[in-house]
Amino acid sequence: MDQLPAALERAGSEESWAVADAISRVLKNSEELHSWRRHLLSACMKGLVAMYSSSKDESKQEVERSMLLRLEELLCMVEEVDPDDWCSLVKTGLKYRYRDETFLKVLNVAIQLLYKKESSL
Repeated sequence: MDQLPAALERAGSEESWAVADAISRVLKNSEELHSWRRHLLSACMKGLVAMYSSSKDESKQEVERSMLLRLEELLCMVEEVDPDDWCSLVKTGLKYRYRDETFLKVLNVAIQLLYKKESSL
């Protein structure tokens, strides 16, 4: 279970995320759920950065869209991110996906969540 977030960063496959979702359901009423979601959020951001860097032409739009929606969902639950992950995502996303409507929508939601008064960033 500890190695799954690292695998999600690289793979970005739906099967791996299905396993992560199953683990989240098992941990539903557990004290470990928040920590697990933070790991998933980090993996999701790193996975998007890797996708953007390797596929500059937006050829995997459906996979990226799915990851962005997952990112939005996790951000709404966790409401905090690692500053390095956040910086990487914003820089890489704006460099390669500045015209992508879904990316911009999720970025806007993330900014609203992360930069409210009591935020850690």
